[in-house]
Amino acid sequence: MSVYKDEQRGTWYCMFRYNDWTGRQKQKCKRGFKTKREAKEYEEQFMHTTEADMNMKVGAFVETYFRDKQGELKERSIKNKRYMIERHILPYFENKSMNEITPADIIQWQNKMREAGYSQTYLRMLQNQMTALFTHASNIYNLTNNPCKKVKKMGKSDADKMDFWTYEEYQQFINTIEAGSRYYVLFEILFWTGMRIGELLALLKSDVNFQENKISISKTYYRAEGKDVITTPKTEQSVRTIDIPEFLTQEIKEYCNKLYEFPDSERLFPIVGEAVQHKMVRHIQRAGVKKIRVHDLRHSACAYLAHQGVAPMVIKERMGHKDIKITLNTYGHLYPNEQKKVADMLNRKRNEASSENAPAGNRDISGTD
Repeated sequence: MSVYKDEQRGTWYCMFRYNDWTGRQKQKCKRGFKTKREAKEYEEQFMHTTEADMNMKVGAFVETYFRDKQGELKERSIKNKRYMIERHILPYFENKSMNEITPADIIQWQNKMREAGYSQTYLRMLQNQMTALFTHASNIYNLTNNPCKKVKKMGKSDADKMDFWTYEEYQQFINTIEAGSRYYVLFEILFWTGMRIGELLALLKSDVNFQENKISISKTYYRAEGKDVITTPKTEQSVRTIDIPEFLTQEIKEYCNKLYEFPDSERLFPIVGEAVQHKMVRHIQRAGVKKIRVHDLRHSACAYLAHQGVAPMVIKERMGHKDIKITLNTYGHLYPNEQKKVADMLNRKRNEASSENAPAGNRDISGTD
């Protein structure tokens, strides 16, 4: 027997032995269960986990998943994933065994999520969390049938409509902010570089090469539970050095010169993302331009480059996208005139070839002696 009554507390506890992942035998004790049945169920689920048995409940497997991913995912990613899984997946599947969930169960869950009225991009994010759980179970713990493979993904990876400002709209906005001020320089960097807000808020003075007009991006900032956190960027490709226009270098330099004895190791903008968003909202109202998010300044930067004819591969490297597909899928539609240019080029080449191959008597010889 491995389940016992705690006479002193009036609760139940379980105590049992198991082999850990190294094969070493250990003892586990867990107290505080209201009933004998709860204590026994805990022991069974714990044993399923250590034995990689897909009879384990989804709730137990979620803990296994995050344990396995601890060294791979960033703390912020784990927090976001946990939130989505605990709020949108566990209420439907927590007490079901991994190997008993069917494609029909996944479809019913998808319908519930759609009925909740979430955006297409959020639905795809939820789908990705569900798929990640079952893919991990299949690849690592030999789950025989992955129900997500037989079901069409819900949602869309990209929004139906991408919000961004034109150059004129941005100028209308930035003109409402005092030139040379903290927020003026901050928004200038966001628009002309397209960097993420977390990347900008992590910038140090030493990250700016004033001689060569370059900014090095090697970290990102966010606020978690009242504490400032600086960590590596979103992906390996996000670590990059980008060239900036001379006028932007000068604006940053003049801003730094105003800061008395400003050390190279301090953040250029010691504020939080929410403060930037609030400031942006106020000046959007003053400027009378359409409302967009801070992150949409990144889209605005890409849109401006695309309309200037900058190649997608160059935009990919400048933005720090992980894959060229991200650039093309997100911003490809901003190249509306490219097909017309191709058709015009083909027409011109055909006419040139026809002219060269025409009989001498039919050629245009005007202007010759």
